[in-house]
Amino acid sequence: MVFLYLMEGFRAADILSEESHLLTQSKAVADMKFTYVVSCQSYGIQKRSGDARAQDILRLMTTYPSLRVAYIDEVEETSKEGEWIICRSVMLSTELHPTKDIYRIKLPGNAMLGEGKPENQNHAIIFTRGEGLQTIDMNQEHYMEETLKMRNLLQEFTKKHDGVRYPTILGVREHIFTGSVSSLAWFMSNQETSFVTIGQRVLANPLRVRFHYGHPDIFDRLFHLTRGGVSKASKIINLSEDIFAGFNSTLREGNVTHHEYMQVGKGRDVGLNQISLFEAKIAYGNGEQTLSRDIYRLGHRFDFFRMLSCYYTTIGFYFSTMITVWTVYVFLYGRLYLVLSGLDEGLATGRRFIHNDPLQVALASQSFVQLGFLMALPMMMEIGLERGFRTALSDFVLMQLQLASVFFTFSLGTKTHYYGKTLLHGGAEYRATGRGFVVFHAKFAENYRLYSRSHFVKGIELMILLIVFEIFGQSYRGAIAYIFITFSMWFMVVTWLFAPFLFNPSGFEWQKIVDDWTDWNKWISNRGGIGVSPDKSWESWWEKEHEPLKYSGKRGTVLEIVLAVRFFIYQYGLVYHLNITKHTKSVLVYCLSWVVIFFILLVMKAVSVGRRKFSAEFQLVFRLLKGLIFIVFISTIVILIVIPHMTIQDIFVCILAFMPTGWGLLLVAQALKPAIMSVGLWGSIRALARGYEIIMGLLLFTPIAFLAWFPFVSEFQTRMLFNQAFSRGLQISRILGGHKKDRA
Repeated sequence: MVFLYLMEGFRAADILSEESHLLTQSKAVADMKFTYVVSCQSYGIQKRSGDARAQDILRLMTTYPSLRVAYIDEVEETSKEGEWIICRSVMLSTELHPTKDIYRIKLPGNAMLGEGKPENQNHAIIFTRGEGLQTIDMNQEHYMEETLKMRNLLQEFTKKHDGVRYPTILGVREHIFTGSVSSLAWFMSNQETSFVTIGQRVLANPLRVRFHYGHPDIFDRLFHLTRGGVSKASKIINLSEDIFAGFNSTLREGNVTHHEYMQVGKGRDVGLNQISLFEAKIAYGNGEQTLSRDIYRLGHRFDFFRMLSCYYTTIGFYFSTMITVWTVYVFLYGRLYLVLSGLDEGLATGRRFIHNDPLQVALASQSFVQLGFLMALPMMMEIGLERGFRTALSDFVLMQLQLASVFFTFSLGTKTHYYGKTLLHGGAEYRATGRGFVVFHAKFAENYRLYSRSHFVKGIELMILLIVFEIFGQSYRGAIAYIFITFSMWFMVVTWLFAPFLFNPSGFEWQKIVDDWTDWNKWISNRGGIGVSPDKSWESWWEKEHEPLKYSGKRGTVLEIVLAVRFFIYQYGLVYHLNITKHTKSVLVYCLSWVVIFFILLVMKAVSVGRRKFSAEFQLVFRLLKGLIFIVFISTIVILIVIPHMTIQDIFVCILAFMPTGWGLLLVAQALKPAIMSVGLWGSIRALARGYEIIMGLLLFTPIAFLAWFPFVSEFQTRMLFNQAFSRGLQISRILGGHKKDRA
């Protein structure tokens, strides 16, 4: 800001000249104290290809002359030995030289061996100077008034904490500014705010187990530069490269603290798909941390209390989450086996086991935990400390009205799946989220690809278990405890199956539903192959989904097969509860059920081969063959109903018994893929898997299409889940989309 002083004896030109001199002097002092380096490893490629983003970077450098830009330059050079690609780390500055590079440092090879962000930091750290280093992400911003507190913050580096060590990582809080877009963004913003404020305070003091979680943190540059840098760039183990900087600092007797002198703005994900990708990446990272040497070494060097604190605040939270979901599985399968074995009836009616009220009360009380209420408690504490507990209570009620419990229960499945998958098979991978403001509709096929294995398959399995328990269970009939116990599990099932469509913009708009069905049919029927991406073909996606099985080793393969055995045990118990088999307990009944399963698979294989070989040239014969198979099937059902008195319930129970068995066979076949391919049955396995995917797609799509018939459902979804600005953006996108469609 320029101040004009009108004083007698002074000219305006003299005043302006003096102010210009002071401004130049203040800029020079700032340049002496602070250096800003933007690391963009692909700037050289963008500049040579004429990319518009290179022009934007150059415009930034021109506007802010003190800005430095570091990038990796790859140049082909010819020598006597041949042509080589030489990689150099380069720094630019228009202030020091308007056209030429300031530094060009030759690298021993390609620096991009690991993940992009940590490699970006590692190659550019040599161009920084001073004793403090702050690494800021692209989705972060600073506030002008906060910079005035920088002196107070840096003063902490001159003080010993606990009278022992100077800080090596100094943490500050983040301000999540993306919470006003939608209800999901609001949930995510409050969750992240509680973690980066009261969570970090407790981790730093008194637990003393804070590591590096956010990029506002300031590093002791000399300490970390001589101890491996601020990031680890492995593609797999160090997927969450941030926290390994804290591990590294703590293991080398550094001191990580947290002091909220200032805050830095942070943009978080605002759409369900983005949030799920982010949580999948974090769960992947925690799985790899569980397998890493760093956690092992920390556990050996911490005292007992710090060891327990470190466990829960890193991998323990995800392990506990996985155990919570496993408890539901164990409970349902345990109850189901009791029901199918006949012990459940004995426990309910026997004289010695008639009093099981304490068990019912304990199981009923845990249902509230599974609804996601506890996940909101840290948010309530943070809002209460910042803005008052009356505001926290009102926000909590509003969150529940906007289905916060659905969101947190759905996130439970995301964390469990990816954490367990990493522990079982490894192979963690980075998943880019984009971090954009999502105002577009995600297609049904996209949601299916993203959530099929993590939520839909598990939700359908739990739904089948609950249905069977409802048919044959006797213990809790008419009791309130039965309602509480099953309600929490049904809530989890419905959430895992339909939350992606509930939180999807325009998820119940009829025209979108029609387009989604067309896109789904195209995706599910396309053949895969080399170069075909998973979003274009179901076959490519399916092959990619079970690709980690190839690298899991014998232990992972055996565990996968053992887990699939649960479907066969489930089938064993169910076939003896049919009306036609209730008078016999012979093992031949179970063997006969397998004969029926293999006969059905053989008929499906014959139809598939016939369609491929005879449908074009002998179309009439092929249709007659399919008609004959259908008539034989109906005749068999009629005969079973008339002679052995098979009931409609028996037919329904057979479907419930045989469908999971086929899925178990698929899991075993995927684990034994080399053996299956050697005998030439992999094509049949793929065809069976495609049939299961079509059935699951129909189960999910049918209720969504039914609700889309009613226009008020879509309007209710938009107004309840999104703010008015977001709703207005949806209306504009519909109008623009309609115009484009009309023009086409």
